[in-house]
Amino acid sequence: MSHQIAKRWFSVDEFYRMAEAGILTADDRVELIEGEIIEMSPIGSRHAACVNRLNTLLSRQLGQAAIISIQNPIRIDDYSEPEPDAAVLKPREDFYAVDHPTPGDVLLVVEVADTSVEYDRKIKLPLYARASVPEVWLVNLPQATIEIYRQPLDGTYREIHLVKHGESLVSQVSPNLTLEAVDILG
Repeated sequence: MSHQIAKRWFSVDEFYRMAEAGILTADDRVELIEGEIIEMSPIGSRHAACVNRLNTLLSRQLGQAAIISIQNPIRIDDYSEPEPDAAVLKPREDFYAVDHPTPGDVLLVVEVADTSVEYDRKIKLPLYARASVPEVWLVNLPQATIEIYRQPLDGTYREIHLVKHGESLVSQVSPNLTLEAVDILG
């Protein structure tokens, strides 16, 4: 006899109520993806260093033309609020103090992956594409490459570029954003 297991999906509002009630704490490394609470991988030193480099490089190149958000939530919809490693956001006077950015505020998302490459490709990239995030970089630390995804359409990115050591990366979200892969990958 086979039993159907029922799943309970959570909304972003319920997710926050769990935090307010102490069910989730600040020490829990979790994000809400399509109604499911997903435990995020621990951040190793290589991953942290890459995020630190990205923060420095993006801040230098973009200055006050954008807000660089590091490991902070983006409210995709009522059931998803990922926390990408870096996001380039449209400037806003309140620095998103009133509410978290939504896809319309996002110029670029960067996910740094050491152990989560396949998860990021199969789960998070389609999520960002469905939300029409214009550009996503997947920094693939094991392969020492940066995958650039652009032109979201119907839950997928139509344009994919692979950037390796010794190559430059030019973003389409800002004409001033040109980086060397080695500066990101270390």
